[in-house]
Amino acid sequence: MKKPSLDATDIRILSAVQTYGQLSKTKLAELVNLSPTPCWARLDRLKASGYIRGYHATLALERIVDFTEVVVTVSLTHHRKTDFERFEAHIQGLDEVTECVATGGGMDYVMKIATRSLAAFQSMMEEMLSADLKIDRYMTYIVTRQVKTSRPNLEKLVANRS
Repeated sequence: MKKPSLDATDIRILSAVQTYGQLSKTKLAELVNLSPTPCWARLDRLKASGYIRGYHATLALERIVDFTEVVVTVSLTHHRKTDFERFEAHIQGLDEVTECVATGGGMDYVMKIATRSLAAFQSMMEEMLSADLKIDRYMTYIVTRQVKTSRPNLEKLVANRS
């Protein structure tokens, strides 16, 4: 699949928005070294083209509420399309699941889950096991502290692309 053509200025705009979120026209233009009007026009084009999915705030959740974070790896019994679709549809409806990625290799999915307690996590897992999602096995890892959370460095990812 051919990747769309973005120039260095587009990448700088996307990188600034990824790092700082919503910015004033003046501040964004300053960060990307472009005058405000063309900068804003490019930002509008990037939004309209679907390069920006949304804006959000990163909260210091641990300062707001006590919670338990768990990483869970899941392997399904069978690897049929319908089994993956059923599992993924179920996961979409669980607010506790904050991230879920499909993986190749030993496990089919890796999920990050946030609940108010370990008991609430266990209850959620029991419900999943009862939901006929064809879970063969799962492994649970309790998060003891966050070491690093970041987004990919866009400018490094696109450097040296052909």
